[in-house]
Amino acid sequence: MINYKRFSLDNGLRVLVHEDKSTPLIAMNLLYDVGSRDEDPSMTGQAHLFEHLMFGGSVNIPDFDTPLQLVGGENNAFTNNDITNYYLTIPSENIETGFWLESDRMLELDFSQKNLDTQKSVVTEEFNQRYVNQPYGDAILKLRPLAYKVHPYRWPTIGMDLAHIKNTNLEQIKKFFFSHYAPNNAILALTGNIEYELAYKLAQKWFGPIEKRTVQSRNLPPEPEQNEERIMTIESDVPATALYKVWHIGARNSNDFYTLDLITDLLAGGESGRLYTKLVREKKLFSEINAYLTAEIDPGLIIINGKLMKGVDIHYANDSINEVINSLLNKNGIEDEMEKVKNKFESSTVFSNTSILNKAANLSFFELLGNPGLINNEVDAYRKVSYSMVTEAIRKYFIPSNCSTINYISTRKEK
Repeated sequence: MINYKRFSLDNGLRVLVHEDKSTPLIAMNLLYDVGSRDEDPSMTGQAHLFEHLMFGGSVNIPDFDTPLQLVGGENNAFTNNDITNYYLTIPSENIETGFWLESDRMLELDFSQKNLDTQKSVVTEEFNQRYVNQPYGDAILKLRPLAYKVHPYRWPTIGMDLAHIKNTNLEQIKKFFFSHYAPNNAILALTGNIEYELAYKLAQKWFGPIEKRTVQSRNLPPEPEQNEERIMTIESDVPATALYKVWHIGARNSNDFYTLDLITDLLAGGESGRLYTKLVREKKLFSEINAYLTAEIDPGLIIINGKLMKGVDIHYANDSINEVINSLLNKNGIEDEMEKVKNKFESSTVFSNTSILNKAANLSFFELLGNPGLINNEVDAYRKVSYSMVTEAIRKYFIPSNCSTINYISTRKEK
């Protein structure tokens, strides 16, 4: 059981505290409720660009990393479709340095042209490395707009077009910051060797003086129900033909989430998953194959992708994936498989929550979802999934009219 306490500052900042005396460290996780779904379609990639800008210095502190490293701290960050998350670990006796640094960059960044140009170059290089110069790198750039026609999940976190980043100016950056980076749009979680009273005192001291801001309202267009199969074919000089399939699912808080999570574990829970067992080991149709769900706050996707062995017909491979999915409707032996993946989920969740960083990140995210108690209830929710819930979900979601497919054909000739 992970015990925590919660309070809010007058400016709207929500704070969660979990004390763990077994470690000399404190993890500090600051989640901002802004991701790529909050971007203007003509200026995508700004949330991710901001992740980089936040390390380029604030109005008072020119360098974020050096003061933290001098007191034994480490830090990092990530951006996804829904959130931007900053986290650090620091020796408990130096925790005030963490509060000083994080509060100051929440107050105001160093909005200089030099900083913006530097980070635009970094993001441009990342875009090129991951999506332009990487085999299959453009698959996600094609897959999301194939599945989503209206919702902003139709572009990836890094943006839909590199020109959007290159054309971003200081005025746009300032507007994005002050309409999203605010205490009333953030959640702070502290885990480790810190007492509640100290956390409250330091939060009031360093974050309390930051005034509330007018946060941009979120009015996202809901994605219409997909009612016909979508198929795209890409030809490229890649090592092997690949197959990408996605199905729409519900939101992160939907009743089906843990059922669908369990289904992906049945299909691709390592080498014992059904997809690997049937299509890699036995039939030798794929060299590798995986399944996962995006776990996004708004209705997301289940994704299956794999690379085909040479000479395998892609339509036969596609049909074989569908056969493996439908094999879960056969009750014979599945309850034993379900028990195995439930045990694995429980052990991995318990192990994950031994990390103060993971606990801080989970408390922040579950608070955003509206229930930080999920940190203690996830295993129970997963264990409650029954065979009838699995079959119902398969019949509901894994249907052709809800599926989008990319046939990624290799044109590479043998030498």
